[in-house]
Amino acid sequence: MGTVIDSHFLGLTAIVTVGYQLLFFIVTALLKFDKVTDFAGSTNFVIIAILTLVLKGSWHFRQIVLTLLVVIWGLRLGLFLLMRILQWGEDRRFDEMRASLGKLAVFWIFQAVWVWTVSLPVTVVNSSNRNPSLQAEDIIGWIIWSVGFLVEATADQQKLTFKNSPENRGKWCNVGLWQYSRHPNYFGEIFLWWGIFVASTPVLEGAEWLVILGPIFLTLLLLFISGIPLLEESADKKFGNVTGYRLYKRKTSPLIPLPPAVYGNLPSWFKTTFLFEFPFYSRSLPQEGSNWYRTSRRESSDGMKMH
Repeated sequence: MGTVIDSHFLGLTAIVTVGYQLLFFIVTALLKFDKVTDFAGSTNFVIIAILTLVLKGSWHFRQIVLTLLVVIWGLRLGLFLLMRILQWGEDRRFDEMRASLGKLAVFWIFQAVWVWTVSLPVTVVNSSNRNPSLQAEDIIGWIIWSVGFLVEATADQQKLTFKNSPENRGKWCNVGLWQYSRHPNYFGEIFLWWGIFVASTPVLEGAEWLVILGPIFLTLLLLFISGIPLLEESADKKFGNVTGYRLYKRKTSPLIPLPPAVYGNLPSWFKTTFLFEFPFYSRSLPQEGSNWYRTSRRESSDGMKMH
């Protein structure tokens, strides 16, 4: 079954992705049940990878490996996020969307675009007739994926364990990998998808190199839109008046894991230029000289003494 809609399965995967996300959008909108959102996104990657592999039917070693990597990542992340949200309760990202069908629809449309775009390297590899012998890029890509996957899975588990511990209630996670990066899970996810792109390069020709838009889109998404900015804003509002948190934020890299002793002594221009420490990550952090900061800090101190 060589060609379905188009030779690279781009039309097919777009239709499947929109249909799959539409199904979960209807469930969310009608039942006000948003616990399956992340599961729907992660498993959509798995469906695309397996579908394109089976439809092409060439079963090249490179296709099988990349498909397997996506399946492992998608199932691990999807099940982890589903179990976490079932345990923790409602997804706070949807607090402002539940009453607005339009906002909810925009979110699900964006999720469909995310899945389809980031899947491009695997989609194009699985649709290709080319099967060059094993290249250095394959090995390097698989190694990058392995490191990224290990970092993301470890960081997720460390934070879950931290949050589930009663003595950590009301604290920010700063254990394990979180000592070296404020968002090590995002670093792992970005890293592994760049690995998949690198492993796809031996078969790419001409316009097919545009699949690099997949990891670029994911990187920009997590750096500037729905990833780090939202979590930084939330954390700053919760802990911005706590001295320990401010010190943690000043000495801990936002994305790339680095020893705090190294990162904390780097100049601001270097952090911004090379390590993604963008000023807007701290726009919700109260200024130390402000009346609000002094008042909040005093109230927080009084509250801790009472308990």
